[in-house]
Amino acid sequence: MTLLPKLWEEPFRLISNIGSLLDNIDSELGLWTGYGRTDIYEKDGKLYYEIELPGLKKEDLKARIEDNRLIVKGEIKKDVTIDDDNYLRMERRYGRFQKSFLLPEQVGEITDKDLEARFEDGVLKIALPLKESIRGKVIDIEIQ
Repeated sequence: MTLLPKLWEEPFRLISNIGSLLDNIDSELGLWTGYGRTDIYEKDGKLYYEIELPGLKKEDLKARIEDNRLIVKGEIKKDVTIDDDNYLRMERRYGRFQKSFLLPEQVGEITDKDLEARFEDGVLKIALPLKESIRGKVIDIEIQ
């Protein structure tokens, strides 16, 4: 008997695991992969993306759908009134970033009227309508 790979059962879990791996690389190398940690969930016929973007201002943030991807990008600007020589420690990151999410086929065709987005308390919340559940149909099998 052949079992389906877990990838087929839980595609978002694979993405989450890859994200965790990149976060580990990020902590070692100081890359941008850990910025914009994201929760993706389905609720009430919509697919929600909640992206943490601390230190970002709404006017420095852009989001769009292009080629079946949700793309979020922006720039975190450093306070230029503080000279680098004045810092005793500098761990925060500054500069441009971009995150891209492949949309599942259940999202379907989207118009600007279908989109919901708001940015508050450092979290960007985007909702996209689903034409059907990502979880799929469940049929119980009667065993004789």
